[in-house]
Amino acid sequence: MHAGTHMRRLAALAVLSAVAACGGGGTGTTADGTSSFTVAVIEPDITTVPILAAIDAVRQAGHEVKVVELAEPELAIEGLAKGDYAISAEATSPALIAIEQDAPIKIIADVVGNQWAIYGKPGISSCDDLSGRPFGIFSAGAVATAMAKEWVSTECGAGKVPKYLTIGGSDVRAQALVAGQLDATPLEISDVVTLESSGTSKFTQVADFGKSLPDVHPQTVYANAGFLAEHKQAAQTFVTALVREHAKINADPQHLVGLVAKHLPDEKPADVAEIAKRYVKAGLFDAAALTEQNVQGTIDFFVRAGVIKQGMTAKDAADLSFIKAAA
Repeated sequence: MHAGTHMRRLAALAVLSAVAACGGGGTGTTADGTSSFTVAVIEPDITTVPILAAIDAVRQAGHEVKVVELAEPELAIEGLAKGDYAISAEATSPALIAIEQDAPIKIIADVVGNQWAIYGKPGISSCDDLSGRPFGIFSAGAVATAMAKEWVSTECGAGKVPKYLTIGGSDVRAQALVAGQLDATPLEISDVVTLESSGTSKFTQVADFGKSLPDVHPQTVYANAGFLAEHKQAAQTFVTALVREHAKINADPQHLVGLVAKHLPDEKPADVAEIAKRYVKAGLFDAAALTEQNVQGTIDFFVRAGVIKQGMTAKDAADLSFIKAAA
């Protein structure tokens, strides 16, 4: 989710070894001709479990898949560029930064649509209401921060700007909102449901980025370009399986509940059921939702946010052939 100098250095370092490592240490071909490769996941949450289910389907098709868990997307991007990992999925911005640095990475599917929204305490109904008021953000480089600041620049009156306070973790910011330490903050669906289930209802939605920025896709699936070229069948099997898992969730939200129970057993079932319903109602699970138009829209947003420079095209950043073949 970060987009600062640290990420640019990581991307540049990764590119130095990309030519030699493209399609390298993380992938191979087994004796029977199937593929072996590694998928990196970032601190798995509810949006990750369809990916884990898709990996199970790839294994059932005969491929060998190792899963590694990492603490931040930058590490996955570095591993993808080196060829240590074949596929990963999380924040889109680090992938675009690496692609801008010529890393051999392509976006291939969607993880979840734009679920971010700004929530405020009672009485906050517009941007102007937040002038000089405490507004919680995760970090200066977070995608939710970029969306919030763009909203402020377009919706607030002249000279009316919130007082930004950096508080890590959307769950922590949600609690700070309820405690009255913040007047507003961007939250994800899971945070809102958790607050509601705890009996807390002293907050209202001020802006919905899913509606105002529908072409921004903050979380996507991306892969090493060498892996996509050399192990196309395995890559297609994964993407097709992910598209089907999302379709199952949209047909019956309880399918997501079952996946969470299997892969994240510590989550509260009642909260998961409500979160699943809201994801489905908002149409957020659609791995095949990416188009040249909304990929370009996502790129253009990160250009406006100062994360990447102008000039990148959807074809530079994404290979949509896999989701097209999965349809």
